[in-house]
Amino acid sequence: MSGFLPLALDALNYTSVLLLVSIGLVIVFGMMQVINLAHGEFFLVGAYAVLVLQGLGVPFWLTLPLAFAAGGLLGLVCDAAILRFIYHRPADTILATWGLSLAIRQAIVIIFGPSSQQVVAPLTEPVNVFGISYSSYRLAIIAIAIAVAAVVFAVLYKTAFGLAARAAMANRPMAQCLGINTRRLDRVTFSLGAALAGFSGAVMAPLMSVDPQMGMGFVLPAFLSILVGGVGSPAGAIWGSVVIGGSTTAAASIWTPVIAQIIVFSLSIAIIRFLPAGLSGLRRK
Repeated sequence: MSGFLPLALDALNYTSVLLLVSIGLVIVFGMMQVINLAHGEFFLVGAYAVLVLQGLGVPFWLTLPLAFAAGGLLGLVCDAAILRFIYHRPADTILATWGLSLAIRQAIVIIFGPSSQQVVAPLTEPVNVFGISYSSYRLAIIAIAIAVAAVVFAVLYKTAFGLAARAAMANRPMAQCLGINTRRLDRVTFSLGAALAGFSGAVMAPLMSVDPQMGMGFVLPAFLSILVGGVGSPAGAIWGSVVIGGSTTAAASIWTPVIAQIIVFSLSIAIIRFLPAGLSGLRRK
């Protein structure tokens, strides 16, 4: 038990982070069919927002909603300036978001420099969990991820906006015929996805070196999570994050990180091969 519990907590922690990152991706792709290659850079913006705000003396817990707002505002600007003109051309959105990712990353390098910086963690004392010492902030991340996921799913499944969004996910032309303003939904959805990415970066900033490349390490696992879980289902982000987060942590504890990545990629390919709709497709069957 003493060896299994830390591994289980680490897996739960990594799964929680992947869920925070991937839930924004799955909403944007599921509703808009946009593969947002700039998602990692919105993550980056959230982390740097915390860095700047802490430098101004703002308490860490207050920086989290401000980082959420910063990511959402940047997403709104990108939507208004670029993406709204090419939503009907999926291949062009890939190129546009890739260009956005390069532009945002280089802007960060110009403003803050290429070197890594540190954010002060709000919780530093370990806590006792069933007889083992574990990071209190990592436990806080798990609680934050569960709370954020609960709020997002409540919005999607308990509100009129969520009903309209799910209708657009299921059948966009029919939703338009029913009078749903899909253009406004696109704007809000992309902004929400960017805001969730910024929030994720803010939450992870105390555990990582804040540098212009930090977002890249989460984008690929997040994409794998939504492919494994199912791109058309918001709930698929949960199942995909559990599979990718759990298998990555377990494999890395036994083998080297490189071998762990090979195992996770092989597992993902197998799931996608035999379950094209992802794990959420099992429920629909």
